[in-house]
Amino acid sequence: MTMDMTFLGTGSAYPSPHRGASALVLRTEGECWLFDCGEGTQTQLMRSQLRAGRITKVFISHLHGDHLFGLPGLLCTVSLNTNPDPEKNLNCVDIYGPRGLRHFLRVTLGLSGSQLLFPYAVHELEPTPEQSPEEGQLSLEMTAECGPLHPQERPGRTISLDVSSDCYLLFEDKKFVVKAFRLFHRVPSFGFCIQEHDRPGRLKTELLKELGLKPGPLYGRLKAGETITLESGRVVLPSEVLEETIPGRKVCILGDCSSVLGEGPLSLCRGADILVHEATLGNDHREKAVDHGHSTA
Repeated sequence: MTMDMTFLGTGSAYPSPHRGASALVLRTEGECWLFDCGEGTQTQLMRSQLRAGRITKVFISHLHGDHLFGLPGLLCTVSLNTNPDPEKNLNCVDIYGPRGLRHFLRVTLGLSGSQLLFPYAVHELEPTPEQSPEEGQLSLEMTAECGPLHPQERPGRTISLDVSSDCYLLFEDKKFVVKAFRLFHRVPSFGFCIQEHDRPGRLKTELLKELGLKPGPLYGRLKAGETITLESGRVVLPSEVLEETIPGRKVCILGDCSSVLGEGPLSLCRGADILVHEATLGNDHREKAVDHGHSTA
């Protein structure tokens, strides 16, 4: 399975004509996951080879505008590229982010009269008090849920920190397990760890031919880990005909931060194939970086 990353924007709070605000797409076979969505992300998508309609999941690291203000517009852009057939069963777009994200989308989509042609659900991560200084705590007090669900909004989950693992389990499917961890910034900020499950090794095709097996459904069953019995009565175990297991790839993407909190980030990110980390200021501005909750190069 192929995986690739496209940086749509790395411009922090000061995007330029040639450098957009924060946005990153991780693409796997058949779908795209968007990490942060600064202003102009939908325009950057149009300039890329990616398709907005392929976005199935969105991850927002924190609620500062340069990571968030493009989200309402992007959802509307995706809607314009959605088949309006009412009989088509449209997939729900899952959006993950800090507490307050539901309220933000309800207000912006509601006040602008935006109607979407697909359902969405917001799954909020519950921050801990250690994640931000006083202004971050003030912002938390202002994010109480208000008003009913948007017409296209589906109920989402509220995800609390798992104290035993010091991380947030967002979801797990047949291909990936995705977790979040705490960062220290001016407002609650999160990093994300995308861990691919180990994949079965390649089939030993020459051995299979010697056993009299032709390419077909039996190959798929062995690849899936199923034991099969030949017409001769010979039992073939997957371990006999599969090469060594292929370790799953790991991608870690951090939001804005001047440090990490707890052991969760260190344990989750250890051994990552790719780690994306901010470097907002140069080393000679370290004091300013720390004051603003950022990291230096």
